[in-house]
Formats: sequence, structure tokens, C-alpha cells
Amino acid sequence: MGPGWRAPSAALVGGSVALFGVLRRAALALPRPAAVRSRPGRVWRWRNLLVSFAHSVLAGLWALFSLWHSPELLSDIQDGYSVSGHLLVCFSSGYFIHDSLDIIFNHQSRSSWEYLVHHAMAISAFVSLIITGRFLVAAMLLLLVEVSNIFLTVRMLLKMSNVPSPALYEANKYINLVMYFAFRLAPQAYLTWYFLRYVEVQGQGAFLTANLLLLDAMILMYFSRLLRSDFFPSLHKGSARRDVDGEKFLID
Repeated sequence: MGPGWRAPSAALVGGSVALFGVLRRAALALPRPAAVRSRPGRVWRWRNLLVSFAHSVLAGLWALFSLWHSPELLSDIQDGYSVSGHLLVCFSSGYFIHDSLDIIFNHQSRSSWEYLVHHAMAISAFVSLIITGRFLVAAMLLLLVEVSNIFLTVRMLLKMSNVPSPALYEANKYINLVMYFAFRLAPQAYLTWYFLRYVEVQGQGAFLTANLLLLDAMILMYFSRLLRSDFFPSLHKGSARRDVDGEKFLID
């Protein structure tokens, strides 16, 4: 991929930012549960999660279909290339930029700082992939995490809306755990092993490896939170006393 791709790619990323801006406005018009309407601090979080849910569905299924349709890409993680993968990385870069701006402009940086760190890592890594055309397959594997995020976001929306059906939450709880293993932990573990074993630790390879290892630590931390909250509530102390309406990440 030569420099001629850079301007169109920038336009695609910008178009994705605009698309998610439209989705954010559309989310404002959707009805909100009474539990959300009664707590002003939850309104932004609810709307933000709806946009996140839309990205997870689109990007997760996109990554899954692209890899299923072109499994030969998995044999060349460093230099494999597909137009679909390139477009997907541009699309998700736009989402991460939009979500970062949404957090900052709505004064949620303090409560959602972990998301800003995550997004900064993703944006910088994806921009390097778009410019060089290398490691796009690795990005597609990482974006399989969005399949898991579909059920993680549903979990958070159910908790916020106080849905009076514990069976629905219970069912999603176990599906979420399976998806977490299949689409978050497994691809992340494989890519970490691959980078440490095969990728030269210099230049872009060193930068992406460092990003990957930091992401490993974040994912394990969020996994421990999820287990404590949904499966070992006796270990989840103090959550009832915390006002987390504005917080975006998995802490409750």
C-alpha cells in the first residue's frame, strides 16, 4: 500500500467519526428507561453505551466475517492485506476518535480515564497500521473483541435500566463469560504469543508489542472485575457505596 492510500484512508476515518456523531444524535431521540431518566448522571452513559453497542455489532461481525471469508490471512499476520480489513480498521479508528471526543467534551475524562488510555493506544496503533499497511490481520484479530463487547455492553445496559427480569441478566452473564474467553482472551493470548515469538522488537514491531502487553494487563484487570461482580459478589466490596453513574468502564 503506497502513499496514495493515505488521503482516502484519512477521509474514511473522518467519515466514520461523522457517522458515529449521527448515531449519537439518534441515540438522544430513543426512549430511555425510567431508571435512567430519574438519574441525570446516567443519561450520558446510557447514550454512550448505545453508540458503543452499535460499533460492537458492526465491527465485531465485520471482523468475524472478514476472517471467515479469507482464512488465508491468518497465515500472514504481519504482511497479509485485505481491503475489508483496511476499511474495518479505518471504521473502528473513527469510532475510537469519536468516543474519546465524546468523553472529553462531556467532561467525563476523570471517571472514564481508562477508556481514554485504551482509545489512545488503539488510535495510535491503528494509524500506524493504516500508514504502513502492515499488521492489519493482527488488528482484525484484535477487533474480534467487539463480538464479546456486544454482550458486555448488554450487561451494562441491563444493570443501568434495572430490568425486572433476573433470568435475562443471568443468561447474558454466562454468554458474556463464554464470549469473553472466545473473542477477547483467546485472540489476545494468541497475538501476544505471536508477537513475542516472531515479531522483531524494533520500530513498529516494538511499538505494537508494547501496546499489546499493556492491553494484556488491562484485559486481565477487567476480567477480574467481571468475575468479582457477576460470579463472586462477596469479594466485590464497596460497590454499593460508590456513585458510578457517570463511569463508563466495567466497575459495577
